[in-house]
Amino acid sequence: MLKFLLAASKWLANYTSLFIIGIAIFTFFFPHTFDWVRGTTQTVILGIIMLTMGLTLTTEDFKILTRRPLDIFIGACAQFIIMPGVAYMLVYVWHLEPALALGILLVGCCPGGVSSNIMSYLCHGDVAFSVGMTCASTLLAPVMTPFLMKLTAGEIIHVDAAGMFLNILIVTIIPVGIGCLLNYLYSHRPSFPTLQQLMPGISVTCLALIVGGVISTVHDDLIARGFMLFIWTFAVVFCHNSLGYLLGWLAGKAARFNTAKKRTISIEVGMQNAGLATVLASHFFASQPLAVLPCAISCAWHSISGTILAGLYLQWDKLHHRM
Repeated sequence: MLKFLLAASKWLANYTSLFIIGIAIFTFFFPHTFDWVRGTTQTVILGIIMLTMGLTLTTEDFKILTRRPLDIFIGACAQFIIMPGVAYMLVYVWHLEPALALGILLVGCCPGGVSSNIMSYLCHGDVAFSVGMTCASTLLAPVMTPFLMKLTAGEIIHVDAAGMFLNILIVTIIPVGIGCLLNYLYSHRPSFPTLQQLMPGISVTCLALIVGGVISTVHDDLIARGFMLFIWTFAVVFCHNSLGYLLGWLAGKAARFNTAKKRTISIEVGMQNAGLATVLASHFFASQPLAVLPCAISCAWHSISGTILAGLYLQWDKLHHRM
């Protein structure tokens, strides 16, 4: 049984985007399957995702924050300036309706995604820098995300910054902290590495459940508004994500980073914690149910695009090596 679970976890880590898209398509045709993934249940599921992140972090990962403060500072600035800025620009250039605007702004204001560390590893990036950036942006999220949402979305809707601060604290910082503590206390035990190998599978499954819950929520609107609503929203998500990768890479170039660090900052800036954005949209913008749509599409697309970008970086290496 354990071997099966480990193999399943490895498969889910390798085919994250495929699995999430499969769940999204399944839910579209059977919308009531994930009706139960709402409210508190959704929050708990995101908490489990963040717990899995904490279980894989060690004290060494946090020491990076003190060993490489300038790199982390540049990365954090890029994270919380580029993505909210690009989202704000897209909202006004594309004249997005309030609900979709809130969703894309929320994705932009959230911290970096957990799977960005895997993508950095795959494309020979600076993994230590990637983990450091993820830690820093996650730790800053309770303050930065509500502040940036108040700044960018305050004209569209009332933003409960204090409530958002507490929610992010509960669903991100506390579970990550518990995971890190468990890692610190039990990492020397022989069975702990096996437990860590199961974490990617659990994380991907939980993310798929959140996406399923969102699709069930917006299903009727998607049917009523037609396929063009999905295409329109996907186009915005695509532009936001792609510009994040490009501007992240340019930020690394401006900071005179080496190739590995430029790749890492590019992936870290472009890939967002869309799962967190989804939960926040459901909780704080319930009056605008379509706000969760850009968040759900981002959950799936960021995994796909991150894999594609990592592959392109590797192809570049092969081409360069041949020359």
